[in-house]
Amino acid sequence: MPVFYKPVPTSEHDDEESQNLTKSRSARIKTTLFYFVATIAVMYVAYLATRSIIRSVPKHGMHGRPGCHHRNLTTLPSHHILPSGDKIPSVALGVWQAGKGEVGAAVQTALKTGYRHIDGAWIYGNEEEVGKAISASGVPRDQLWLTSKLWNNFHAPEDIEPALDETLTRLNTEYLDLYLIHWPIAFKKGSNNVLDKELTANPYPTWQKLEELVDKGKIRNIGISNFNIARIKNLTANPLKHKPAVNQVELNYFNPQPELLKWSKENGLLLEAYSPLGSTKQVKEALSVPEVKEIAKKLDITPAQALISWHVQRGTIVLPKSVTPSRVQENFQVVTLPDDLFDKLEKAATSHPPQRVVNPSKNWGLDFDVFDENWPL
Repeated sequence: MPVFYKPVPTSEHDDEESQNLTKSRSARIKTTLFYFVATIAVMYVAYLATRSIIRSVPKHGMHGRPGCHHRNLTTLPSHHILPSGDKIPSVALGVWQAGKGEVGAAVQTALKTGYRHIDGAWIYGNEEEVGKAISASGVPRDQLWLTSKLWNNFHAPEDIEPALDETLTRLNTEYLDLYLIHWPIAFKKGSNNVLDKELTANPYPTWQKLEELVDKGKIRNIGISNFNIARIKNLTANPLKHKPAVNQVELNYFNPQPELLKWSKENGLLLEAYSPLGSTKQVKEALSVPEVKEIAKKLDITPAQALISWHVQRGTIVLPKSVTPSRVQENFQVVTLPDDLFDKLEKAATSHPPQRVVNPSKNWGLDFDVFDENWPL
């Protein structure tokens, strides 16, 4: 038979070399297995961490619900961006009904806590004390957001700039970040209840003057307050140079206004919520709502924080008012509500008949309701 190979004789040296080669191969195999197992372990740990993060992201995504900007995994939006590009802080200190001698301390506490948005108005009668508190705080003006409002008897174009200048002087500032038409009602100059039917029916001349003051640099943004959808459409039907940046309205558990909120989001108008915990008479009841108490218990927060967080998560600016230092601090802390708890509170708030508290129509002697969609004008 043909021989295809011939065995090669081996020596003792050859046997030793073969054994060393076998040991070397065995060591390399063990090292390779070690790194392979270690790699698998690292990948598994990374997988578990990634799954945990994904599960913690709200169903609506990293940016939250429509209207909320810059929402991340643990916090609600700190601000919203207006058409001008300016960033308005999401939580403000409201100073409505804050009395003299106490509002200044509340403002200073708020600024020390971290608030940078103060919401006031000429009619509140406390702008001078607010201005002194702001000046004493040492917070640079460019880090603050100051809002004020044009009162009803200053709607005539010639009366607007003097009224604004008075507010600027009292607040000790050269400009406002936001100036609102306080109500869609105009009174005759010097009167608190004589209706100016022309300017009430047609607010465009008032708005044109406000636009002029924006261009002049005395106001950065202009908006409205207490306008329903019909009043908004009545204004925006005109050829506006500057559209309303915000609409400040009564929003709370008892008066959540879901239709206005939906319409505003669809039309690019940001809502601000005043009386966010309800009126003075409603606060205790609001903080005792079962869904509110459930959220507070599950998230280890206070009922007030649960409600304020709900407002911010709805996509609105929220304006809680307090002169009690501990509550001023408490109201600034907001957290993201899990979707199931948010939805439960939203459903509870919108399932009962709305209860509006702030409605001065009768006190002003109007023969119509300022919140009616159809006016007799």
